[in-house]
Amino acid sequence: MGKVVHVTRTHLVWDWNGTLLNDFALVLSATNHALATVGGPSVTADHHRRHFIRPVADYYAMVLGRAVDADEFDQLDEIFHDAYRAGLTTCALADDAVTAMRSWHGSQSLLSMWFHEDLVPAVTAFGLDGRFRRVDGVQVALGGDRAFKAGHLARHMAALELDGASMVLIGDSLDDADAATSVGAGCVLYTGGFTDEERLRASGHPVAGTLSEAVELALTA
Repeated sequence: MGKVVHVTRTHLVWDWNGTLLNDFALVLSATNHALATVGGPSVTADHHRRHFIRPVADYYAMVLGRAVDADEFDQLDEIFHDAYRAGLTTCALADDAVTAMRSWHGSQSLLSMWFHEDLVPAVTAFGLDGRFRRVDGVQVALGGDRAFKAGHLARHMAALELDGASMVLIGDSLDDADAATSVGAGCVLYTGGFTDEERLRASGHPVAGTLSEAVELALTA
């Protein structure tokens, strides 16, 4: 007889940027565009994946080798987001995103650190209307630090009227892992996004190279 798998997670929360949406190249390009406006160097994909930290101002300061005050960060952040929005039509969903979503037999929702007013039309443009019980982007000023997503997930969970024990989050960053842990949810980390695989594996959470594999792991996360 085969091994019996006891599934305790019935709801799957997807991260958007770097997970369902394959936008890392655009984020890297927009980051380098912003840095260039203040004479900064270009960062490589490997550097970004290995060294990116929140708050983003701290990452900019590390790359520039000097402090970045609030006013300068606001300017850089605006430049970044303008460049990101301008290039968004060049992005596609991850190769197996639709297949992975279809393979999950419970309910699903979407939680993103992208602005809600931009996220909703993007989800529609990719033909994902009706796939999610709930779609939540950020509707307040970004807190910026690594803990921000934890509160965002807690609000998302409360709106869904679910508890952490019934949920699993698939994302590509350590912020996702921290957020899931903070509410007692499971978490699977995806290597195709923004974070170096070694950093993800060091978190102790299950790690997957494809979204389809991530869904398989999510069944028992």
